[in-house]
Amino acid sequence: MWQIFIGSFVLSIIHALIPNHWLPLIAISKAEKWTMRESLFATFISGGAHMISTILLGILIGFVGIKLSENHNYIIQIVAPSILVLIGVVYLVIDLIAKHKHEHHFDIENKKSKRAIIGSLSIAMFFTPCVEVEAYYFQAVRFGNIGIGVVSLVYFLITLTTIVGLVYLGLKGINRFNSRFMEYHAKRISGIVLILLGLLGYFVEI
Repeated sequence: MWQIFIGSFVLSIIHALIPNHWLPLIAISKAEKWTMRESLFATFISGGAHMISTILLGILIGFVGIKLSENHNYIIQIVAPSILVLIGVVYLVIDLIAKHKHEHHFDIENKKSKRAIIGSLSIAMFFTPCVEVEAYYFQAVRFGNIGIGVVSLVYFLITLTTIVGLVYLGLKGINRFNSRFMEYHAKRISGIVLILLGLLGYFVEI
């Protein structure tokens, strides 16, 4: 179980550090002259929408994995870790070929009401669940419903807390995090972590 907890924690931190999860919120907050409370509220709502969609899809994937593993033990031992490794390799290839931009895009040029902006952000975030986290749900099926619950809880708390914290620090002018580096290498870092977690899944059963 510690393997699942640590893996979920690492993926959640990396996921939260991707600049397009929090940097647009800082830009929008400054452009709209929102107060700190308004900015953090917008971050919580839009970030929460992203967490919810990812978790709902992840739970569905996890339940499918549990059903498959009831009759096919190799699903847990071979297929689940292989999926992580495969997605990790795909991420590395995408990074090397395209030098990707993350999927969340926001248009902040036009002035809109606060409610419209938060609503737009929330919808955009809800419909772009993160694949790297979804894949890890399939790895968690070896622990059944408890494993799925651990991934969901860790992902929600760590990712949302980190995103809100980064927005707060950014608005305070304290955050000196090199967002350009993380944005440029996000897929590569995620790919490496997924490969390592997948390889760990072949040999470690905690």
